[in-house]
Amino acid sequence: MTEKSKGYVCTLELEKPVLGNNIGDDQRLEQALKKETGASGVKIPWQVLKHLPSNLRAWDFRVKAVLFKDKRSWHLVDLLPWNSDRPILGAAMDIGTTRIVISLLNLESGKGLGRIGLDNPQAVIGPDVLARIHHSGKAGGLEELQTLVIRGVNEALAGLVQMIDAKLKDIFIVSGAGNTAMTHLFLGIEAFEIIKEPYIPCTNIPDTLAASCLGLDIRETGRVFLFPNIGSYFGGDLLAGIIYSDLDKKEFPSLMVDVGTNAEIVVGCRDWLIACAGAAGPALEGGVSKMGMTAGPGVIDRVFIEPETGQVKVHTIEEKPPVGICGSGMIDLAAALFLSGRVDIRGKFVPEACQEHLIEQDEIPAFVLVGEKESGTGEAICLSQVDLNSLTSSKAAMYTILEVIVKNTSGLEFEDLDRFYVAGTFGSFINPESAISIGMLPDMDRSWFKVLGNSSLGGAALMLTDPKAFDRVMAIRETITYIELNVNQDFMNMFSGAKFYPHTD
Repeated sequence: MTEKSKGYVCTLELEKPVLGNNIGDDQRLEQALKKETGASGVKIPWQVLKHLPSNLRAWDFRVKAVLFKDKRSWHLVDLLPWNSDRPILGAAMDIGTTRIVISLLNLESGKGLGRIGLDNPQAVIGPDVLARIHHSGKAGGLEELQTLVIRGVNEALAGLVQMIDAKLKDIFIVSGAGNTAMTHLFLGIEAFEIIKEPYIPCTNIPDTLAASCLGLDIRETGRVFLFPNIGSYFGGDLLAGIIYSDLDKKEFPSLMVDVGTNAEIVVGCRDWLIACAGAAGPALEGGVSKMGMTAGPGVIDRVFIEPETGQVKVHTIEEKPPVGICGSGMIDLAAALFLSGRVDIRGKFVPEACQEHLIEQDEIPAFVLVGEKESGTGEAICLSQVDLNSLTSSKAAMYTILEVIVKNTSGLEFEDLDRFYVAGTFGSFINPESAISIGMLPDMDRSWFKVLGNSSLGGAALMLTDPKAFDRVMAIRETITYIELNVNQDFMNMFSGAKFYPHTD
């Protein structure tokens, strides 16, 4: 795109037809678009061609063009009068297993206009990827799952445009990033082979699609781009995080860890990138730990213990009465219990130190974090030994993944890293000090840690505002090295030592 273009939006003045120059209006338009993009060809949709002659003459052959790419060529999304004041919008999506977050942007200015989050509607079928994929194999199951998520996204988009007095037809491009399974189910593509050996996705690079193919209620000619994946366990959400953090542009090696359903790690710089994934997330959010839940009003996100009194104090989101605890709160809690001597190096409760806070639930020790009277549910909020064991395994898996990919695969030490980026579901709230205390993250200079927040959404938004992002993603996909931890003996050896607090050899 030329300097006068604004992202994927450009203003063009076409050469007017005269006698002796009898090329068609479509060729005239394509020539201008090819010059603008530098491409060998630009596809013009039938909906634009229908009224192209009358529109060009009404607009005096001056137009505003909205463009986008696919893996083969450029597409004209639509044309507007050159002086149109209608907003030209794009929607970026993080398609999470648990939650979907959508951000609305102005494609000309790149300005964010609003954000909305919704629980993934597919959760009514099953809380996890495995349950949904099994359901997709039943008669009508795949169509049901796609209908649920598309309907939810349409409702969210309608709410977003209403907030800024715009219309759904003002949305020209949708860019989304999710894990491999979520990408398949969003597109309505069979995903069953992903969970069967040898774990092969139907597609690793889905093409840019017409929004109408998916049932999205945006502009009639609107386009939808979903980030490609590299394999069953390396999804587009991680590729989105790489371009958002600029990991592929760094001069010196940096590391990004994205903790959601899984822990996904990328280390490298502009010369090389290595990635791996492992199950380090489930114990930190709802679904595994009885007390773990997705962040929301009343959910405990921070825990600390008064050094002088030993009193356990909690902070809840929106400062509502506590109803449960999310990932960042669980890490804080484990760190506070360990540092105060209430949990030993094996990750077991110390009865003498816990005193009256330690009770038994179904013959299992449990630490009372919030009593019945203070709880927003009327029931005590407790951390059982089973919950703590799950957290211990998760933190051990996280540290082991980091150690394998940095030391054993890259030949680096943690001190060699220029930056340590933390992203993902609780990446916006995690306290590095607590994570270091329990041995979840390496003991590094705290200034090296940078919280990215929702890097999947950030990468999807970047795709809408920077035409170079598309080629970056495709280049990263072709050059990155993926390490399979399931067959890595170093991982299993180190994992045993990492299950201690903070960890041991």
